[in-house]
Amino acid sequence: MNKPLRRIAIFCGLLVLTLLIRDNWLQYVKADSLKTDDNNRRVAIERYATPRGDIIVDGSAITGHTTTSGDFKYKRTYKNGAMWAPVTGFVSQAYGANQLESIEDGILTGNDDRLFFRNTLDMITGQKKEGGNVVTTLNADAQKAAYDGLKARGKGAVVALEPSTGKILALASYPSYDPSTIAGGSDSDAKAWKNLQKKNNPNDPMLNRALREVYPPGSTFKVVTAAAALENGLYKSADTKTNSPLPWIMPGTTTPLKNEGNIPCKNATLREALRVSCNSVFGKIGADLGNDEMLAEAKKFGFTEEQFTPVRSSASVFSDDMNASQTALSSIGQYNTAATPLQMAMVASAVANDGKLMKPYMVDELQAPNLDPIEKTDPQELSRPLSSENAQILQSMMETVVKEGTGTNAQIPGVTVGGKTGTAQHGENNSKNPYAWFISYAKLSDGSSPVAVAVVVEDENAVRDDISGGGLAAPIAKKVMEAVINSKK
Repeated sequence: MNKPLRRIAIFCGLLVLTLLIRDNWLQYVKADSLKTDDNNRRVAIERYATPRGDIIVDGSAITGHTTTSGDFKYKRTYKNGAMWAPVTGFVSQAYGANQLESIEDGILTGNDDRLFFRNTLDMITGQKKEGGNVVTTLNADAQKAAYDGLKARGKGAVVALEPSTGKILALASYPSYDPSTIAGGSDSDAKAWKNLQKKNNPNDPMLNRALREVYPPGSTFKVVTAAAALENGLYKSADTKTNSPLPWIMPGTTTPLKNEGNIPCKNATLREALRVSCNSVFGKIGADLGNDEMLAEAKKFGFTEEQFTPVRSSASVFSDDMNASQTALSSIGQYNTAATPLQMAMVASAVANDGKLMKPYMVDELQAPNLDPIEKTDPQELSRPLSSENAQILQSMMETVVKEGTGTNAQIPGVTVGGKTGTAQHGENNSKNPYAWFISYAKLSDGSSPVAVAVVVEDENAVRDDISGGGLAAPIAKKVMEAVINSKK
């Protein structure tokens, strides 16, 4: 072969080799990523070609589906969508998915690898592929009580937990949105999506306030500070007088840490200080213990770490490298301290569960389309913020708050309730209406505690002087606790 022909042959051979390499790269190496690429329309068409499985609460589906015209045959529907949106999230033909709809998408679409055998069998027998179900831990009555309570107030969040397991019983956020309005790909869905965006809607209805918003917890954080005092041996009982002068000048300053009104805080016992919510007592405890010890106790309750329920919850904040006066302010839920409603429900839950904090979760079971269980969630201990003895001391203190302190609006006849109110500063120089907080738990006559609750209310229309955790948030917590208790009967 002459030289020019040899060069042409070599060049053509290289072209063929390149094509073969490229073909194999696409078919084998890139196959999975191309198959799941969001820009691959065939993937989206296949995703909506079969009915999606359901999200289940108390044995009933809170989701459904309907047929549509066009390439996408099925569209997601929701029952009481706005009430359940903080749990379900949304799935949309145009805008993707989030929360449970996204995290458990494989089960709900039927594409999860654990359904491979069933899908193969259905293909052989000619059965249509179906999605599996996500069974939640939620309590429908508790969720309704939480949502209705918030709706009456205008803005806020509620989380209820089962202390012994960590099951999430209620997860409500208001304002909310109906995921059905954005489930399709029509012009009306596009308009609804636009109206839900924060830049177009300052109420930010798509914000999951129960998991993603961090608020200054105000005096509800004094429960953590009391736990730190007991665990570190600063005080060993609820009824021993504390070393708490009045006024108490914050270290390194000439500024006294003031209390609300003329309340009996001078050398008050821990019980009395929690009952009337003494800033000076708990601020001094924080300063006496120091930043390191306070941070360590806050971390035991879950602060500084994201929580996965499996929906992600933002990390709550307790700072390090603070001086004594900053630590004092942080120890009464001010300065940099910030918490999600889930976090403060975890605080109440750990106290109610004799010091054992269980990992919060909202998915009880994953089911195949034929309802066979695929995966079951087992309760998991997260930490031990308090000894059993100290937890019981703190329980007695929180129960005094509800019996004869700032939390009397949470009393339930025949049930022992422990709680703590809080009113947290909001806006620069506390210029906006403060947040109203209440954390609590209920204890039955057999000593069991079926529910712990955290409520935060942002009532922009309330008269400022009328805002209090006991006045705005405690009644909502009471309704949620009653709903859980009644569901057990």
